[in-house]
Amino acid sequence: MTNSSQDKAPLLDVNCLSVDYGLKGVSLRAIDRVSFALQAGEAVGLVGESGSGKTTTAMAIAGLLSPNARVSSGEVRYRGSRLPIDDDAAMRPHRWCETSVVFQGAMNALNPVHRIIKQIAEPCMLKLGMSRGEATARARELLGLVGIPTDRGSAYPHELSGGMRQRVMIAMALACRPSIVIGDEPTTALDVITQAQILKLLGELRSRLSLALILITHDLSVVAECCDRVMIMYAGRIVEDGTVAEIFAQPKHPYTRLLIESIPNPASGKKMIRPIPGDPPNLVNRPSGCAFHPRCPSAMGVCGTEVPSLDQFGRGRVACHLHRSSRGDKVAVHA
Repeated sequence: MTNSSQDKAPLLDVNCLSVDYGLKGVSLRAIDRVSFALQAGEAVGLVGESGSGKTTTAMAIAGLLSPNARVSSGEVRYRGSRLPIDDDAAMRPHRWCETSVVFQGAMNALNPVHRIIKQIAEPCMLKLGMSRGEATARARELLGLVGIPTDRGSAYPHELSGGMRQRVMIAMALACRPSIVIGDEPTTALDVITQAQILKLLGELRSRLSLALILITHDLSVVAECCDRVMIMYAGRIVEDGTVAEIFAQPKHPYTRLLIESIPNPASGKKMIRPIPGDPPNLVNRPSGCAFHPRCPSAMGVCGTEVPSLDQFGRGRVACHLHRSSRGDKVAVHA
């Protein structure tokens, strides 16, 4: 089993998953040996800067990679059975019925020339074999579930606010009663008040429908509000994994610590954002050793030559030479 605290078979098990992108004849590794488990009803945040591999990981799990991407190694298992994530046709029966996605840009994801009730009803007919009348009734039920008056079902996407469109996306994601919902930065384009409303809605739906949630975000404060566990990604790898409480109270990886320090906290008098120095690495010129070492304030000589493994540390996991628990030794921290 790939996660530290699991004492029962996971709902979803991702094992050594790697994805490469082909670009102008060159193969670029976007995610590298990503492994984690997701329990039924659990909410996990996938956090990191742009380009860290969060969305690629999620789209690989859902079998929605772009045409120039391929799964180069690893597997994904749902309730113990392997998902055919590298075969589009074989994956179709699984999409939306077992795992669904709430995309970031609702205006781009929704069809502008169809009324929203039709768009919500369509997967019910295609995936669940419902009649048009049954699917329309299901669509009305889902509109009510996400807080949209049923008479707004006749509206077109452009006639709705950004928050309402995002609620429609959530309704569509729930249409076929999946066990896992992936939120790909679902609140990024929304104002702060609407963001809070959408996050609250996701939390309520997760509790009411016993959903497992994978929430992709670059904002740790969002994860703190609605997740049980957080996985920190950098340069296509998971560098730290633990409960939200543990990560915020005692971050182990320097990157995690710097991410937390970059969050303003007016309650404590901290209002200024402290940026992380340097830039994230690109896929063409990935640094040797630990990919974070050029930006790391605690970097040592070994960090530039040896890739740290993702090892058990307490109840979580960390990939850092400062913590070598799997070999029984520890390295002194030099800030």
